[in-house]
Amino acid sequence: MKTYAYGFPRLGRNREYKKVIESYWDNPLANGAEHELTGGIDKLEGAILATYEKYVDKFPVGEMTLYDNMLDTALMLGLYKCETLREYYNLCNGKNALELTKWFNTNYHYLVPQFSSSSAPKFNVVWNKPKEALEKHKRGIPYLIGPFTFLKLSKGITRFGDCLPALADAYIELIKDFSEVHLDEPAFVMELSREEIKLIKEVYGRIGTQGCDINLFTYYDSVDFIEELYELPVKAIGLDFVNGEENLTNIKKYGFPEDKTLVAGIVNGRNVWRTNIENAVGNLRELSRYAKNLAISNASPLYHLPVTIESETLEGKLWNKLSFAEERLYELKLIAQAYKGNVEGVAEWNREIPDFGVSKQVKERVQNLKEEDFSRSVSYPERVTRQKERLNLPLLPTSTIGSFPQTAEIRKKRVDFRAGRISQKEYGTFIREKISDVIKLQEEIGLDVLVHGEFERTDMVEFFAQKLDGMATTKNGWICSYGTRGYRPPIIYGDISRPNPLSINEIAFAQSLTKKPIKGMLTGPVTMIAWSFVRDDIPVSEVAYQIALCLQDEIRDYEANSIKVIQIDEPAFRERTPIKRRDWEEYFDWATKSFRLASSRAKPETQIQTHMCYSEFGEIIDQIVRMDFDVITIEASRSRGDIIQHFEKVKFDRQIGLGVWDIHSPVIPNTEDMKKVVNRALKVFPQENFWINPDCGLKTRKWEEVLPSLRNLVALARELRGKALT
Repeated sequence: MKTYAYGFPRLGRNREYKKVIESYWDNPLANGAEHELTGGIDKLEGAILATYEKYVDKFPVGEMTLYDNMLDTALMLGLYKCETLREYYNLCNGKNALELTKWFNTNYHYLVPQFSSSSAPKFNVVWNKPKEALEKHKRGIPYLIGPFTFLKLSKGITRFGDCLPALADAYIELIKDFSEVHLDEPAFVMELSREEIKLIKEVYGRIGTQGCDINLFTYYDSVDFIEELYELPVKAIGLDFVNGEENLTNIKKYGFPEDKTLVAGIVNGRNVWRTNIENAVGNLRELSRYAKNLAISNASPLYHLPVTIESETLEGKLWNKLSFAEERLYELKLIAQAYKGNVEGVAEWNREIPDFGVSKQVKERVQNLKEEDFSRSVSYPERVTRQKERLNLPLLPTSTIGSFPQTAEIRKKRVDFRAGRISQKEYGTFIREKISDVIKLQEEIGLDVLVHGEFERTDMVEFFAQKLDGMATTKNGWICSYGTRGYRPPIIYGDISRPNPLSINEIAFAQSLTKKPIKGMLTGPVTMIAWSFVRDDIPVSEVAYQIALCLQDEIRDYEANSIKVIQIDEPAFRERTPIKRRDWEEYFDWATKSFRLASSRAKPETQIQTHMCYSEFGEIIDQIVRMDFDVITIEASRSRGDIIQHFEKVKFDRQIGLGVWDIHSPVIPNTEDMKKVVNRALKVFPQENFWINPDCGLKTRKWEEVLPSLRNLVALARELRGKALT
């Protein structure tokens, strides 16, 4: 029983990846800066490959990237000209930054390659990244994103049927010197047309007969065209048996070809609960009835997990239930040994731990929900009249999404407080001073709806998780969101309840400082789930309703403290959508209901906003409308406002703010840059329904970027108001 692993996290045990790259960004012209960057990345890659070697038989080389593997693929194929590191990073977060969007239904983001309408379907291999990687690290299998997935996730392709066959020549060139290669094709699990399947067979019919053995990996769901998948001239096929239950059904129905190896993805690459080794061995024995050649692997890339649980200090009962990326490799080793009869270590790994975090009161509250609990008492037309009268905002109101820069000073104070070096009173005083400063600043700039800055929050999910029962947070459980950006997903292990108010102290204090409305900032149920590791012993819908009820209680406290505008952030609403449309209705049923449950007891005159970003929203506009918010803000700057065209197709009567400033780039937008998005939007949306705001929160930006950008944003709003009045 061979073991095969892929997708190990690139961040490093101590976030070395972030440190070495951002150090280069701080001073790219310094003597030796490029050498330090590439040397640091090589060292980190070597450590990752050594970890693979410790546990598994086979693994890819060349997964490491300086920012994004989709961009790397585009560069290899000559789609962009990029000869220096500075040019590379300009495509990542500079003036020419590519659109950033979610990778399938995960919170990992990728840079979207963009084809122009005049692009001829020709590709030239100008860089062979796998060859470079193999020269440095001899053991392993060269890694590439597969041709179909690369093209399927790119934009601007007008002749897909011409481009994909043309891409085959480039891939033949890429793999010609290798005896074996690893190709990631997660797009194979999408709902594909007969024409697309025909093209896949044509392309692999060419690249698969060039004398190079192909290990083809699919993941995140099941493959619908498995009989035709078997026909491809590949050596091994990786299938996801954790998130793709139909894969097992299909193998039982159609068997598995004897001339290929089935690489069975049986340990979870997206959640942290330990694999039951005995059950896994039983599943393998079942699979062995249908597949003569069998190997085992993780079910999806391991970069959705933290590096290792080794340094965590979680409660013992919880710690002993968890498995991060390195532990998944250990599980593969355990499963392979147990399959051959060596059960040493299995009992210790799967020790019996009683359930905990169960609340009868929480369960009863969810069970007693009625249909009317998921709706606001007053319809939107009446609500908006009351809200406009109460808020008295100008035309084209301006606001931000929530957070302001988290400086080194703020992070140090937080560390000092957690370490006991400063008192609760001293830390609270510091946070209030920061809130006071940012309220004055927003008033001076001229924003219309203000925020408190979120200086007390490490992360929009982690902050709430630390205050809710049934959720745990980690010390070093970082995973990659995009580029160098990481976050620490909480762990939902039990029933969720709100023992005390979550954020009213800071929000109420901010409102006491100004006559302008302060937005109360909450993270919605879907995003709390999507950006956490979720318990798998109850339906996810029940978890969502538990969170929604906590938010409902928090909204009552907001209203009691004169908060007139409340934002329930749902940036992961699109992200959590199942890959296959046939699974959408079940998801959107509980996802929209959980949002409505959170806001259903809000007063009609309380304005409920939501925010979404960096996903493909066009296909789900109808479902978004079902959420029954009053105002929505959506990212639009990197996509150049492409989302606007989708709103033309639905009856959209709510207020909307399309982001006019890409906050994931340090580039300061001028009013003309912002005006392009606004002018395009005002052709679709009535100006009385339109807000002007950034794409997302400003936590990751520097003050010297934030201040001029916000001043430009307000200047644009005033200019447009002046034109509207003349």
